[in-house]
Parts: sequence; C-alpha cells; structure tokens
Amino acid sequence: MAGIMVVFDFDKTIIDCDSDNWVVDELGATDLFNTLLPTMPWNSAMERMMKELHLQGKTIEDVTEVLKRTPIHPRIVSAIKSAHALGCELRIVSDANLFFIETILEHLGLRDYFSEINTNPGFVDEEGRLRICPYHDFTKSSHGCSLCPPNMCKGKIIERIQASLEGKKKIIYLGDGSGDYCPSLKLSEADHMMPRKNFPVWDLICRNPMLIKAEIHEWCDGEDLNRILLALIDEISVEESNAQLLSADQCKLQTISVAPAHEPLPQALSVRQ
Repeated sequence: MAGIMVVFDFDKTIIDCDSDNWVVDELGATDLFNTLLPTMPWNSAMERMMKELHLQGKTIEDVTEVLKRTPIHPRIVSAIKSAHALGCELRIVSDANLFFIETILEHLGLRDYFSEINTNPGFVDEEGRLRICPYHDFTKSSHGCSLCPPNMCKGKIIERIQASLEGKKKIIYLGDGSGDYCPSLKLSEADHMMPRKNFPVWDLICRNPMLIKAEIHEWCDGEDLNRILLALIDEISVEESNAQLLSADQCKLQTISVAPAHEPLPQALSVRQ
C-alpha cells in the first residue's frame, strides 16, 4: 500500500531490549556505565564506554557478536516483512546508533526493508574503535525541544518526514520510550500512534490522551504488534480503495453526457376517404 509509512523506534520496539544496555552488560561493563550516567548525557556516556571497552581489549568483533545475540520477538520480524510486502514504506527513528542498528538488522536479514534510518552516527575508526556521535551536536547548538534529550528530537525528525510526504501518506508510528512522546504530538488526525503499553510513552500519553491527534492503538509484545499493525494496514488499505472507487464513480458521473432528445415524429398524412 503506497499510501502508508510505518515509522519504528528500535530499542524495546523492534528488539526486545535496550541495545546500549545489552552491549554494556554482555561485555561486563555495567558498573562503569552506571557510574558515568549521572555525570553526562546518555549518548556521551556510550561514546565514553566504547573508548573504555577498547582500552580493555574488547574488539569490534566482540561487539558484533554480542549484537547478533540481541533478543527479538519472532513476530516482529514477520510484521516487518509483511508490512513491506504490502507496499508500506518503512523507516526507523531511534536514539540508539547506526552501527548497532545496522549490525542487528543485517544479521536478521532486515536491513533492505527500511528506506531510511534516523539515528546517532556510529562508525569504526582507523584504530578499530567504535565511535558514537550525537545525531544533533548539542555542543554547538540546542535543538530547542524541552521534551527530548539534547542529542535528538524525534519530533523534529517526524516534522521533516511529514514535510517531504506533503500529506500523500498516512504515518503509523511505533515506540515505547519517553523520547517517542514528542513525535506522537506531531502526528495528524489521519495518522496512527502505536505506543507500547505500560512503557514510558504510554504513561505520558495516558496523562492527557486528548493532546494526541492521531488514533492510539496500544500493544504489549511482538504478538500484539504484529496483529495490530497488520490489521491497521488492512483497514487503511480498504479505506483508500473505497475512496478511489468513489472518486472514479464521481468522475464517470461528471463525464456522462445527457442523451439528446428525440426529434418530433412527422405528423401523419390525412387520407381522403
């Protein structure tokens, strides 16, 4: 269905954990990470952690192997493949990083299903160390949103996407974290918001649901996500098909010309008796 864009968060939405915590915990550096977090933004702490792990002798191959073990519900994989097969455009908006996301998606055979990944840059430098940079360089300027972390405002990313679509596609947004609240406020009445129930974005929405213009469809796990997402895509597809049929019928009515009236029949000749 060409008229639908599905936008996914990544951590705890596509995968069933936080990718940063997963890597740090699996490489045995949880205590150091917890020590750093109160002193700097999360994104900066992850950049520092990659430096510390590199100094401890952890290689990029070690990081990659950990990422390949990331837990994911099998229904999430089938939901992504099904949505793509139905013609939806799929994108990711995440506060993780590009190296983590692409490594996991490629391992699952899902990378090519997504047309765009909006996230913090992540790359391996010439020393073999993973570098993680902020999506928005908050050391130079602020993105101006008080709802979002300093390195990324997902709401501004959604606004850019909306401007590029020019109203031609409906958006289905899926997320779980507090960072997904800002973009939910940007969605229109024609869009759909799928917050993960009992997670931070759900709690924020529940405080005042009237602030959300989009239709809200909560989900709990991969089974739920798969069922609700595909049902939504089907519902929107039926609505669009009906709208196209109605439009076609209206065009036909406008082009049917009124048949010309018959010429009057010639009067009968009188016959003399």
